Amino acid sequence: MVSQKYLDKAEVLIEALPYIQRFNRKIIVIKYGGSAMLDQELKKKVIEDVVLLKLVGFKPIIVHGGGKEISRWVGKVGMEPRFVNGLRVTDEDTMELVEMVLAKVNKELVSLVQSLGVKAVGISGKDGGMLNVTKKTSGGEDIGYVGEIKEVNAKVIYDLLERDFLPIVFPVGMDDEFRTYNINADDAACAIAKEVNAEKLAFLTDIDGVYKDPSDPDTLIAELYVNEAEKLIEDGYIGGGMLPKLNNCIDAIRQGVSRVHILDGRIPHSMLLEIFTDKGAGTAILCEREAKYYNEED
Repeated sequence: MVSQKYLDKAEVLIEALPYIQRFNRKIIVIKYGGSAMLDQELKKKVIEDVVLLKLVGFKPIIVHGGGKEISRWVGKVGMEPRFVNGLRVTDEDTMELVEMVLAKVNKELVSLVQSLGVKAVGISGKDGGMLNVTKKTSGGEDIGYVGEIKEVNAKVIYDLLERDFLPIVFPVGMDDEFRTYNINADDAACAIAKEVNAEKLAFLTDIDGVYKDPSDPDTLIAELYVNEAEKLIEDGYIGGGMLPKLNNCIDAIRQGVSRVHILDGRIPHSMLLEIFTDKGAGTAILCEREAKYYNEED
């Protein structure tokens, strides 16, 4: 007699089947950041999730930051971090360090993916002129070598996907004078997702998702149409670091991405739960033509 435990596992696989069919050969962009980058066990689980997506027919692209690791190295070499309006000022010396640290993080992720039997290539936004930027300011104030994305040339990404590689991108780009700039990783993931017509964009963060009331864990919203997300912002329910992230999500949907997911990367395998189960594990923002999968009354 087969035990219930194994029958339950089979049910989970069957629940995943329509999602695997729906998104087979579709591009999914994963923005990887937050605490899940620092914990080695969590990092391994995130990469296992991405490899599984690749092996069941998705075309994943990882875009990663490294803010916490950059801060660690800034302290390690005795540099004094400066902030303007909450944004790190990236002078020439800091930019050099940022690029070195992000490249180091990038190659560690490449090694992890390849240890699980999938071919990966790590690139920056400078490679193939992928991310062309202009200098960004904050409230009119100079914040150094921080870039605003002007244009995305995705040819190098398409070439890698065509040859069955998993692209892993770190967000450094160049301006028209070939100067190097640091780019917000959320912005880079959104811009790349829009340019490659990604079916899905997933943000791995340090929060569960979007709450109607952040002080009440029971108000986590499983699915939101883009107009509902805009209404939450208008009505003042969204603030802090969630506001730019949700605006990025809305922008990505308006530019053609079908679904954007906000997930807690600290929960092991949260990406698989969100993508392959009806209820999910975070918040999904949908374009109007998409049907909701989860009925909150079920």
